[in-house]
Order: sequence, then structure tokens, then C-alpha cells
Amino acid sequence: MAKSETSAGALPDVDGLGEDAPPFWRKVAAERWGEGRGGTIMGGVVLLLGIALTAFQLYIALRAGLDARQQRLIHLMLVMLLVFLIMPPFKKGKVDGNPILLVIGAVIDLLMVVGTVVVSLYPIIFQSELARRAGAYTELDWIMGAVAIVILLEATRRSVGLVMVILVAGFLYYAWIGPMIPGRFGHSGATYERIATHTYLGNDGIYGLTLGVVVTFVFVFILFGALLSKTGGGNFFVGLAYVLTGRMVGGPAKGAVLGSALMGSVSGSAIANVVTTGPFTIPLMKRVGYKKHDAAGVEAAASTGGQILPPIMGAGAFLMAERLGIPYADIVKVAIIPAIMYFALMFLFVDILARKHNVGTMKKEDVPAFAIVMRAGWHFLAPLVLLIVLLLNYVPPTQAGLAACGALLVVAMLRAGSRLSVQDFLEVFVMAARSTLPVSVACAVAGIIVGVVGLTGLGLVFSDVLVNAFAGNLFMTLVMVALASLIMGIGLPVTASYVVLVILAGPALEQLGLALIVAHMIVYWLSQDSNVTPPVAFAAFAAAGIADSKPMRSGVSAWKFAKGLYLIPLLMAYSALMEVDGPVLDLVIAIVTGSAALAAGAIAIEGWFLRRTMIGERLAFGLSAALVLIAPEWTGWVESLLSVHVASHWFVLAGSVACTVLIALQVINHRRDKAKGLVTPLGRPRTDTDVETEEKADRSMA
Repeated sequence: MAKSETSAGALPDVDGLGEDAPPFWRKVAAERWGEGRGGTIMGGVVLLLGIALTAFQLYIALRAGLDARQQRLIHLMLVMLLVFLIMPPFKKGKVDGNPILLVIGAVIDLLMVVGTVVVSLYPIIFQSELARRAGAYTELDWIMGAVAIVILLEATRRSVGLVMVILVAGFLYYAWIGPMIPGRFGHSGATYERIATHTYLGNDGIYGLTLGVVVTFVFVFILFGALLSKTGGGNFFVGLAYVLTGRMVGGPAKGAVLGSALMGSVSGSAIANVVTTGPFTIPLMKRVGYKKHDAAGVEAAASTGGQILPPIMGAGAFLMAERLGIPYADIVKVAIIPAIMYFALMFLFVDILARKHNVGTMKKEDVPAFAIVMRAGWHFLAPLVLLIVLLLNYVPPTQAGLAACGALLVVAMLRAGSRLSVQDFLEVFVMAARSTLPVSVACAVAGIIVGVVGLTGLGLVFSDVLVNAFAGNLFMTLVMVALASLIMGIGLPVTASYVVLVILAGPALEQLGLALIVAHMIVYWLSQDSNVTPPVAFAAFAAAGIADSKPMRSGVSAWKFAKGLYLIPLLMAYSALMEVDGPVLDLVIAIVTGSAALAAGAIAIEGWFLRRTMIGERLAFGLSAALVLIAPEWTGWVESLLSVHVASHWFVLAGSVACTVLIALQVINHRRDKAKGLVTPLGRPRTDTDVETEEKADRSMA
């Protein structure tokens, strides 16, 4: 189809799903089975399983004809079958030219597939018998449980990673050797029969609430994201982002921030967002002068931020709503302001970076025309608006997601450029199924950890130790939670990291005076750092591959740009930022003072604003930001050192005034230097003379 100004063809193809691309199921199968006859056959199997999984999810969403446990059993069975067909048991390089490993791999796959079907159908077929003998399970019952654990761990190794397998194995071992552990972490222990049946057949375990949230809520929104991508909605949102930001300083980076925010809020995965929008946004950033590692870092940090931006946040947000027993709309309401502040901070970072490296604006011909973009994709706004309205009116997430999918399908079919063929529908089904594999497996295996924590009482002990270790100091406890999140993020995906941390550290934060929703939101934010924090920064490494930059350096850049993941949780803990139903004045003060502190923190970290900041200025910016971010801690420190009580709001006021004055001085001095011709025009490469001139201006201010 030829491109036209009134079709989706007028938009940038950021999704890479053009007409010449092979069917998605063939592409997925070919990655393991090759392009030959075997790949074609396995592609057909992948197609059938993808259709079966998506159709099953739609059936239970529309009809709810099965009980919750049966839903989870069938869902995870289909998911693990796809995992064993798509993801090989050994790395491809080891299997090539080694027939022995090829045969071993085929045998393992066959055993895993048969075992998956058996352990999944066993609780369904013998449901009534198992209910009658609950607590007095037979030998066959615990053997089935042990087999289910082994199969799930193998699926986890393939789809999530070996570190997660080791962590879960460690928790299982802890449950078994409890009597041999000295001190407070010791417990009465559990037999391996008890561990297997509790994990397999208990209410907490593989088929517990953690997996249930994916089955009930998350999959519908994964389907919405796949449908949006296939109809060209992703192209529209990225195109719209560049219309709005293209002529700004650092326009491509700001377009990447806004576009990735829009796509990330519906994709549910930071890595998926990077590989979707990155091939379009990263080259544009590089073209106008951003360094390769900075372009990768901006994309990774922005894509990670999509997980905290309503209306559709990551899977952990739905888990949070279920664990807290509150409507998802309440999560959205408290999450929206911190999320906007995160992206505002990112905008400031990329603006500073553009001025620091003298990056210009985009060329006029590279900026899409607003009229063309809106004519091509205005209809994609309707389903998103509908989704937001329904969620904020407390419509259950599943129903709201289904309504949004239906609305998106209707508006897409009304336009020739976004209309779907039969093959397109099948691709949407397979895309949604493929996207849910790591999420479902991670949540299922995290259920084992939840079950072990409940079985051993580890959560209460850990929280009590955490509180007592720092004598009830909230700031140090937050630091330890952040460090624990970083360590867990080395091998765990975001959702699993959130689940583990919140059951271990959540009660400790609550004991220190935080509201339960605030404690959960802080842990959820900190859990996002695995995407952007070296040594393992999944989203940053994916972006580095697109930018052709060094992975570790890209990770450092992403970590710097995503500093809001660490700074904003401090505002959540110490200010009224989360009190959306409280006094409006308190909320406004928290937003204004918090924004000033975040801006000062960004300038201190980057060492630049409108011009270079001297070391003294950087220290002043950092100290001013700290006065606001952790004001109550300053009250305690001053009282301990000087025996004088100073209310925390005075530290907030002093820090906010200092931040404002320091920023104003930067603006005044920049204008003075610009009037004297001491500032290099944006977009013009700095010469040695320009550098000497700017350094002279800096010395005159020192």
C-alpha cells in the first residue's frame, strides 16, 4: 500500500512490522528451528499455541467459566509449552555441529512438554479428590509437586535466567534446613513432601495470587499493546512525540522520552519498549550530536519510566492492587504525579545534555507535520482516553482493558491504513502470547518464594531485623532496600524483584510509619532499577546494541538519567506527594518543593545547566536538594548534634529557596555571558577558541 497523508503509512515505522516482514510466528520459530521445513512446522505449532493461549484468556475474561485455580493451571501450561518450543535448552553455538547435544536437547524438550501437560492436568482431573485429602496428601501428590517445581525451574532458566533459578532453589533449601540454622533466621523446618505439596497445591505457591494477577489482569493489557503495535498506534504516538518536541533543544532525545513514555505505559516491558522505539529514536539522537552511549541511556531510562506511568503500568502495579486489596484506579491516582515528575526530570537531563554538548535542534524536514500525523492516527487517541476514563471510574481493569481493545479494534478497522487482515489478527494473538511468556513464568516462580516465606515466617523475621539493625532509621532502611533491589535486579526481572522485596521489606517500611501503599510504591519504583543499573542493566544493554555503543557505558548513562527512580521515592517517604486525597495545599507544596529539589539534584549530578557549574556550585545544589528530599532526617540530626528542635518544614523551605536562587543565578549569568558573545550557539561544534572563551567566563564567576 502506498503511503498517504491520511493513512498510517504516513507515520514512521518504529515497530518494524511492515508488509514485507514474515509472519510473526514464523519469525519466532525460525530463531530456534531455522528457516527450513522444521521451522515451518514448528511455526504452525507456535501459531496454534499462541491462538489457544490468547483465545483462552479472552474466554475467561468474557465468561469466567472456570474457577481461579483452573484458569491459572491452563494458562501456565500453555505458557510453558510455548517456552519449551521457542526457547532452546542449550545456547545455539553449543548445539551447532554437536549431534549429541542436539539429541539430549530434544529428549529434554520432550520430557518437559509431557511433564508440563501431566502436572497441569493432574490437579484439574483430580480436583475433588485433592480437596478431600487436603493436608493429608499422598506420595503421588508430592511427587507431582516436585516434578512441577523442576519443570517450572527449567522454564525459568530459559525465559528469565539462571540467577532466578538459583535464588528460588536457595529459598527451597532454606525451608528444608530450618532447624539447622542458628539465630533468629532458624525455624522448625519442613519436609520435602510438605514443601512440594505446599508449593504445588497450596493457595500460596506456583498457582497463587502472583500468577493469578497475570491471568486476570495483565494479559488483557499485553493484548492491548500488541493490538496497538500491529495497527500502527505505536507509530502514531512516537510521531506525535516528535511533533511536540522536534523543534526544542535536544528535540530527538525529548521525543524519545515522550514517545517511549507513551509506548512504555501500554507495552508493559521496558526491554520490549527499547527494541520497539529504539531503532527509530536512537539514530535520530545520534544524528543531531548526542553521543552513542547517551542516546542509548536516554532511550533505556525513558522506556523504564513507562513502567511507572499510568494508565497501564507494569505487571507489578496490578500485583500491588491485589496485594493491598484496593481498586487499580487508586494505584493510578497516586502514581500519576510521581511519574510525571520522573519524566520532567528526564526532560531536564536531556536538555542539560544538549546544552553541555552543544546539540542543536532537529532539521525541519525531520520533524513530522502535526496535521499529517494527526490525520494519520488521531483515531488511536479514542481507545486510550476510554481506557483512562474507565479506570478512573473504578471499572475493573479486565473490563476496562477489554473495552479498550474493542474500541481500538473498531477505530482501526474504520481506517484503511490501520485495518487488520486475518493474518494480522493471528499475529496479534501470537505477539500477545509471546510477550507474556517471561512475565507469567517469573510470576509463577516468584509464587514459590511467596509460599516459602509464608511457610517459614521469614518475612516477619527479616522485617524485624531490618528495622532493629538501623534503630528505626527510615533513611538507612530505604538505602538498604535500594541496595537489596539492586542486588536482586542482577538476576530477577522487575516484577519478581518487586514481589520478593515487598514481602521481605514491605512490613519493615510500614513499621517505620509509612502508609502501606507508599511502602509498596517505593519498593515498586526501586525494583525498576534492574533495567538501568550496571552491572546488569537489561534495557540499557538492549539499547546499546541498537546504538552500537559499549554496554557498560550505556548502562552508566541510563543509570544517571533514571535518577528519579532513587530520588522520587524519598519524596514519597518524606513528603505529602502520595497524599492525593489529603489537603490540596500540602500536595501542591510537595510538588513544587520536590520539583525544585529534583532540578537541583540533576544539575549537581550532571555538573551543567545553562553553563558549566563549578565544584562549589555543584555541592551547593546537592546540599539544597538534600535539605528538601530528606527534611525530617535533618530535624533528627540537628536535634542530636545541637539539642535544638527545628521543624522539618523549615528545612524544606530553606532548601527550596536555595535551589531557586542557585537556578536563578545560573539563568542570569548565562544571559550575561550570551549578551557578551561568550556562549557558543547551539548546534555549532565548539572550537578551541569557544572552549577557551567559556572557560574564561567560568573563571570570572569562580
